Amino acid sequence: MERIYYDHAATTPLHPEAAKAMLAVLEGPPGNASSLHSFGRDARRLVSESRDSIAATIGCRPDELVFTSGGTEADNMALRGVMEAQSVSGKRHLITSAAEHHAVLRESERLERNGYEVTYLPVDGEGLVSVDSLKGALRGDTGLVSIMYANNETGTIQPIAELAGIARERGVPFHTDAAQAYGKLAIQLQELPVSLMTLSSHKINGPQGIGALYIRQGTSLQPLLVGGSQERKRRGGTENLAALAGFACAAGIASRELESRALRMEELRALWIRRMGEASGGTAIVAGHSEPCLPGIINLMFPGIDRESMLMNLDLAGIAASGGSACTAGALEPSHVLRAMDVPEELANTAVRFSFGLGNTTEEMELAAQRIETFLHRNRKSS
Repeated sequence: MERIYYDHAATTPLHPEAAKAMLAVLEGPPGNASSLHSFGRDARRLVSESRDSIAATIGCRPDELVFTSGGTEADNMALRGVMEAQSVSGKRHLITSAAEHHAVLRESERLERNGYEVTYLPVDGEGLVSVDSLKGALRGDTGLVSIMYANNETGTIQPIAELAGIARERGVPFHTDAAQAYGKLAIQLQELPVSLMTLSSHKINGPQGIGALYIRQGTSLQPLLVGGSQERKRRGGTENLAALAGFACAAGIASRELESRALRMEELRALWIRRMGEASGGTAIVAGHSEPCLPGIINLMFPGIDRESMLMNLDLAGIAASGGSACTAGALEPSHVLRAMDVPEELANTAVRFSFGLGNTTEEMELAAQRIETFLHRNRKSS
């Protein structure tokens, strides 16, 4: 049976060109970028070239990028690093939203346990943060605002430019988790008033285990990891050269193909919504903001269909989908994002996230829709 992968929001297949770039490093001579000999200089050159390539895709200075082990570390580094730096001047108040990725929410909870105060902004029924709610939450002791660029469960895109502009006017650093948005939306940091931004390689067909945190020049931040002098003393640890090569390669491809990929994903998304509407007899409900939204993510609720049963039957049919964030999917608990959107629990318990990307086709989608239609028809007959 042909297996079909609709869980690109969790992780994406490694692009063949990125795999080649990594293999060249893995099969090449050894080298530590901190070493002074020729092997070290070659390694340092690879780090520098990778940094230059990735920085070019978002319009920032190369020295404003700090490489991390992935999006979670970048999020933790942004929140803890900035709040610790800000606390020196008495600023111990953090603002975030109730619909953030758990890498932000759990770091926020950790900060609360350590005596910081956190305000969790609500979202509306489409998952959007209100500009007015941010204005009302800002205080004289606010040290950081962290609002994700695009939601990993629903694809809802936040008005980041406007939200970050409000924070900037008040002199408050603004962080955005752009792990899902990067490589799918045009991002130019020369125009976007954010202070920090999280990037992740494995969401753009690069390798797992590497990401980056953009830190605008002049932003104060305490390092999360200390040790050597790597990353201008902002993140200790020997650089993962092969992963960096793969990340830079995937980033370049995603940047060059951004427009064509977006059009393709919008086509697949529209087709999937139509086919799931037909398969469900018109009962399937799309969760999240319809426009604008990430083209490759759809969160569909199937009233009367238990999510666990749906996911199990999808897997038996060879279709990979998700009940929500990959970080918590194993628990099969109601989505905190849908709960924040005030979706009734019985409806939220029927939600399934489908996310598309490299390798997905309309022909494959029709085959997947037929398999799901068979399951839904059988379920309706037995109920």
